[in-house]
Amino acid sequence: MLTECVEALDVADTVGAAVLVDCTLGLGGHSEALLERYPDARLFGLDRDPEALVRSRARLARFGDRFEAVHAVYDELPDVLAERGVKRVHGVLFDLGVSSMQLDMRERGFAYAYDAPLDMRMDQTAPLTAYEVVNTYPVGDLARILRDYGEERFAKRVAQAIVAERERAPIERTGVLAELVRSAIPAATRRTGGHPAKRAFQALRIEVNGELEVLGRAVPRAVDLLAVGGRVAVLSYHSLEDRWVKRVFAAGAESTAPRGLPIAPPGTEPVLRLLTRGAQEPTAEELAANPRAASAKFRVAERVRTGSVRARLDA
Repeated sequence: MLTECVEALDVADTVGAAVLVDCTLGLGGHSEALLERYPDARLFGLDRDPEALVRSRARLARFGDRFEAVHAVYDELPDVLAERGVKRVHGVLFDLGVSSMQLDMRERGFAYAYDAPLDMRMDQTAPLTAYEVVNTYPVGDLARILRDYGEERFAKRVAQAIVAERERAPIERTGVLAELVRSAIPAATRRTGGHPAKRAFQALRIEVNGELEVLGRAVPRAVDLLAVGGRVAVLSYHSLEDRWVKRVFAAGAESTAPRGLPIAPPGTEPVLRLLTRGAQEPTAEELAANPRAASAKFRVAERVRTGSVRARLDA
């Protein structure tokens, strides 16, 4: 949804040089399109994956000092901007989940379709790997992760199968884990819904990288850094991600005044305006060109006045 992302963060009317942030830089495709579309803008690209930073810096070197790549997790955005003397931004983009680069690098262990070491770290300097989760977490914690992060109906069965197998020998490879998950799921269920290990691998990746905890901190912080008129756009690929984004946007788009008051007291007015009705989904043309976008949900909100969304969520 490249076109939608670029058009959502429209800074053409910004007075002075606009500041944009790509919180999930990856290979730099979104950042490149934004820098081309808005030639006066300055853009910071954040990514926790050192390999992505190397590749995106090479790709975007032609933009000179209009672009800076930063090794950081996106909930660290306030610190990243403060270190550079930036107080307000005009557009923030999140493209959540695992990147195509990470999926396609077989040795990273993200994909159930390839046999590789169990890793799944977006930042390979981080200590926790999928191997540690699979081989050391108690059965109850494994079942919770599979249920909550993967929405796996047979979470308990899969968790029990993992624990039984690791008692014989450590589970070291994605191929072994994928087959173990497939065998633990009833045959009738395996006939539909894609690869049986898809949900388990998603759940493990989210746990290894702390994705939902990071997202829970990052989106409110990003909204609170927006200048009035600035926009935040989020592409999510998981129902838990989308529900959280929806909650943050709704908190900003509603008045906090008690119901029934004829006039909203100062400070209670909405601070956001929703620019998408519900969540926008990929077109048929997009899906034909990029099947990995099938689960994408796109939401955009615009800052209409000052006020803290984080404070509203905490209230």
